[in-house]
Amino acid sequence: MWIALAIIVLLIIIIVSMYNNLVKLRQKVRNSWSQIDVQLQRRFDLIPNLIETVKGYMQHENEVLTKVAELRTSWANAGSIHEKAELDNQLSGALKTIMAVSENYPDLKANQNFSELQQELQNTENKISFSRQFYNDSVTIYNTKLEVVPSNIIASMFGFKPEELFKAESDESRKNVKVDFNK
Repeated sequence: MWIALAIIVLLIIIIVSMYNNLVKLRQKVRNSWSQIDVQLQRRFDLIPNLIETVKGYMQHENEVLTKVAELRTSWANAGSIHEKAELDNQLSGALKTIMAVSENYPDLKANQNFSELQQELQNTENKISFSRQFYNDSVTIYNTKLEVVPSNIIASMFGFKPEELFKAESDESRKNVKVDFNK
């Protein structure tokens, strides 16, 4: 009788431990997404200053500046990780274009505000890149835990669902930005 009771208590402890581990991993995934979100918001907060600084110099590139402003507005309305990831990919391309185009404006490159904003954006991009990597690492650990035995049994019993990795959505977003002044 005592042996059966000890086995039942041991099984309950194991189940509770696995459940708590899954909850911790899920919270780590949510936290790591939040870190990406914070850095992306920081980048979006820097964009109006960048656009205002660049406007006077890059008047014939209004298309790029307009696209950046539209993406910033869309970001506020995006709800899912997938939507935000897609907007992030598009914005990264547009910002690369602005930085590449700025090379042709020596006065703009010499402008202290632009230089400071460029440095801030570069630092933010590095933080975003690190945050994406951390998020994907967290998601991979969590999703793996959902698939391995015996935690997969506990995960399915309590309704744990796999999370989506943050990735470039299209082949276009993986390419280098091409700047063409012949338009």
